[in-house]
Amino acid sequence: MQHRTLSAIVGVIAVAAIVVGVNMFADARLDNVRVDLTQQHLYTLAPGTRQVLAGLKDPITLKLFYSRKLGAAVPSYGAYADRVREMLQQYASVSNGKIRVGYYDPEPFSDTEDQALAYGLQGVPIDQSGEQVYFGLAGSNMLDDERTVAFFQPEREPFLEYDLTKLIYELSNPKRPVVGVMSALPLDGDPRAMMMNQGRPGGGGQPYASTMLLRQTNDVRTVPTDAQVIDPAIQVLLVAEVPNISAPTQYAIDQFVMRGGRLMVMVDPWNEAMAAIPSPTGMPPDNTGSDLPTLLKAWGIEYDPKQVVGDLDGAWRVRANPGDRVQAVDYVAWFNIRDGINHDDPATADLQQVTVASSGFIAKAPNSPLSFTPLLVSGPQSGLVPIDAVKMPDPAKILADFKPAGGPRVIAARLRGELKSAFTEPPPLAKDAKRPDNFPAHIAETKGAANLVVVADADILDDRYWVRIQDFFGQSQATPFSDNGPFVANLVDTLAGGDALIGLRARGAAARPFVLVDQMQSAAEAQFRQTQQTLQQHLDAVQKQLQTLRQGNAAGTGQSGDQGAQPMITLEQRAAIDAARQDIVSTRQKLRAVQFELNRDIARLETELRLFDIVLVPALLTILAIGMGVVRRRRRSRSSSSGFPASGPGTSGPPASGPQPPGPPISGPPASGLAASGSPP
Repeated sequence: MQHRTLSAIVGVIAVAAIVVGVNMFADARLDNVRVDLTQQHLYTLAPGTRQVLAGLKDPITLKLFYSRKLGAAVPSYGAYADRVREMLQQYASVSNGKIRVGYYDPEPFSDTEDQALAYGLQGVPIDQSGEQVYFGLAGSNMLDDERTVAFFQPEREPFLEYDLTKLIYELSNPKRPVVGVMSALPLDGDPRAMMMNQGRPGGGGQPYASTMLLRQTNDVRTVPTDAQVIDPAIQVLLVAEVPNISAPTQYAIDQFVMRGGRLMVMVDPWNEAMAAIPSPTGMPPDNTGSDLPTLLKAWGIEYDPKQVVGDLDGAWRVRANPGDRVQAVDYVAWFNIRDGINHDDPATADLQQVTVASSGFIAKAPNSPLSFTPLLVSGPQSGLVPIDAVKMPDPAKILADFKPAGGPRVIAARLRGELKSAFTEPPPLAKDAKRPDNFPAHIAETKGAANLVVVADADILDDRYWVRIQDFFGQSQATPFSDNGPFVANLVDTLAGGDALIGLRARGAAARPFVLVDQMQSAAEAQFRQTQQTLQQHLDAVQKQLQTLRQGNAAGTGQSGDQGAQPMITLEQRAAIDAARQDIVSTRQKLRAVQFELNRDIARLETELRLFDIVLVPALLTILAIGMGVVRRRRRSRSSSSGFPASGPGTSGPPASGPQPPGPPISGPPASGLAASGSPP
């Protein structure tokens, strides 16, 4: 007995030692081993992040400034801070020591707080005392270049990996691609609108958020809309909304492509941003469209500047005209593209939604020498709207006249192939104009494959179609609801050759709707809403009748006609009042029953999920364990009954010599499958 107790104690100690050893080994060797079971792999570092970290040549120091008082006061920030720490630790581990991370808690009036302020991090008051808390990141490289995240906003948690990787990418790549932008839009802001506190909704004359996003990873240079030569230092040229572009400027763009430059063109049949800017006469402009007719025709790209694409599938709900009885209506000329995004192209692989407004469409001409890869496509319920209908739009009338036909249409496409110049020589200049010095010689064709992107909508750049601008303690905070900005920035990055950040910009769409629940709720509402409305109307009528009965009958006040006398309620009226009250109670019960029916299927689904999580899964595991035990026992029984003696001391080797215990031999099969020579009397 004592020997068994000692063995049990030794066994427990051994098991405890094994558990501790496994934990120590896992903590030392398996710290970065994780299993990400989310559908979009939100907690797995993207290939672009690993590419940036693997390409680091010099160390980068990251300093996280986080006030613990912030997490204590607002627990959601504490959980977010844990996520940031885990992400930074993972970056440091993958970078092979190139990323160095430090953590700081800036107490009020401390040297750490002074350091956070010196980096430009944003302090936020946590209470009425004015004490400020911090939750930001500062990064620096060997050249003392600095990049910061002033304050980690919970709304940008889905974009955490992109923000961190972009910061590291900028510190490790001081030389940025040179991108030229030619546009008539106020992409860099409108000082006049800023002074007058007007302009784009939410913008106030501020620079476009898409332009600011483009400047984060590129050296952006403005190109005049009447340029005759494109600067040779420019690697990618973005031509966005240039109305009435001249032939010499089209020639400059053509020769830029012939020299091997990368081009992104954004034309538009009707630009909503330009239409919102009043003309010098104060009247809305008659034409805000843009086109490159000579170039597009020569390159085999079909584009109709007189037609606008409408789409029922993703149409925006807008306020109807004041005279309409309905409050909101689908405006088919403004729509979201979801299923029509090309997820095979690296620039659009991770985008979830792009919003277009009064967009045109493009197509490949039969004689085009270019490969044509659609990037954005309208839905199957799309059709065409005349451009005159969207100039002074009546959304209800446009919807009533809209007829889906022709199927999906291409809004944006990538084109690649060898090209010939659209010109045989430089076109003549306007009167009194002259060519610049050292005007380059004409190039007739490209030496290799040209890379182009053509988009039939320039409103993609406008803030109101993809971000909400909010003020956060004096600083503007842009919260995206569409991927328009990443769409443009990704395409420019791929044209410039830097694709490390492409897979990151839209990885943040972590919010996923309960599709099944939404479908069940919609079906239930369609089935019971009419009954609910009928009961509600009956209830309102009965309540109105009850109010009338409670006022009594003025004729029953007597013959004196005293106006100050209280109305008298007759027995018949009292009975009617009681009946009305009972009717109200009954109707309310029916309404509650209808409301219960509305949510019955959803409640049943919730119960089934709880039953599955709490009861069914443990039961299945228990049954599986019992089944494995039974199978194992049967295998042992079959192994023992095969005629071989059981293993153990005294069963192997030759039989022992000497006298055997007396007793009659055992007849029949041995018990438990063990061979026995006899048993004691």
